[in-house]
Amino acid sequence: MTHSIHHRRPSVGVRVGSIIIGGGHPVVVQSMTNTDTADAAATARQVQQLAAAGSELVRITVNTEEAAAAVPRIRDMLDAVGCRVPLIGDFHYNGHQLLTKYPGCAEGLGKYRINPGNVGFGRKRDAQYATMIETAIRYDKPVRIGVNWGSLDPALVVQMMDDNAKLPEPKSAAEVTREALIQSALISAAKAEEIGLPRERIVLSCKVSGVQDLIAVYADLAARCDYALHLGLTEAGMGSKGIVASAASMGILLQQGVGDTIRVSLTPEPGGDRAKEVVVAQEILQTMGIRSFTPLVTACPGCGRTTSTVFQELAEDIQAYVRTQMPLWRERFPGVEDMSLAVMGCVVNGPGESKHANIGISLPGTGEAPSAPVFIDGEKVMTLRGDRIAEEFKALVDDYVVTHYGPRADTGT
Repeated sequence: MTHSIHHRRPSVGVRVGSIIIGGGHPVVVQSMTNTDTADAAATARQVQQLAAAGSELVRITVNTEEAAAAVPRIRDMLDAVGCRVPLIGDFHYNGHQLLTKYPGCAEGLGKYRINPGNVGFGRKRDAQYATMIETAIRYDKPVRIGVNWGSLDPALVVQMMDDNAKLPEPKSAAEVTREALIQSALISAAKAEEIGLPRERIVLSCKVSGVQDLIAVYADLAARCDYALHLGLTEAGMGSKGIVASAASMGILLQQGVGDTIRVSLTPEPGGDRAKEVVVAQEILQTMGIRSFTPLVTACPGCGRTTSTVFQELAEDIQAYVRTQMPLWRERFPGVEDMSLAVMGCVVNGPGESKHANIGISLPGTGEAPSAPVFIDGEKVMTLRGDRIAEEFKALVDDYVVTHYGPRADTGT
């Protein structure tokens, strides 16, 4: 069941294709490819994989003329297979040139990401920034003004550090840098509006790589504007570190109602699945009760009562099965993402947790009778035995989906 946060921060809604960021709409999950965008086929395949995993927006790097020229082909390839996910163009240093020289790129993208820290330097800065904003206006595209800790405008930082040093009680360098991030975003947004980009076409982000810094920056930024906010811990890292850091930082902000769209910036394991960052983003939102994406499996961690690995294998099998089935279920069985499952390993908490789930199974622990009671909506309905428990339990899950979320559940037929 999806729960709303009662103090969700009000923000201006920004439309990107069929998706709306902010404005009271559900928090949007996005991701980014790591292919060479000039390789249109490879990029289109990865975009499709990310979209299939649940990414509602996908960002691609546009850093060369070859990449810019490939954008229309990527869009056409995706449209040909019915993948309508909006593409976000990630520009650094030369975006003003690429958007001007390749109108097909400017048109094919659903949104532009501009980093004010490297859009231009010195006297060229304002003109090059204006060129990108004017292009967004011409093609009716929204823009994310994405400030990043690692590429902050050096002139702004130096000026603010100098001003801070003159104060009777100077702030710390970290505090000044955080303020510089916020100032860069707000000043750049104000300039975009002055040029003519409507407020409902602007998304802001101020990404850092430290958990406490991210919380401090976004809490302050959210209090000072009503722009839609993109939330993410940049360079989160690999494996459990990246997952934990992202969940810790974004979880606190989301609980405070801050964040209209999120990305989990995981470093993939060598040869790993890029779509893992999408799954983690979804699970952050779903375990917090903010949005539902796929049925989650409750499973016990195991202890001395569960020396068998059967419950672990079944839990893994069922979770993988559910994710595999979701593309079909999502289309045919609305609401199935709220279904809860439990795969438990012994008699201590097994029956109780199984009763709390829509459908649950309590497998035998060490020394227990070789039987597995199954509970549906709190009631024991049968006991499974033998070596086909996994297949039989999957069949029960399938039947529950059809009877509770399909046409028969709506019409009684």
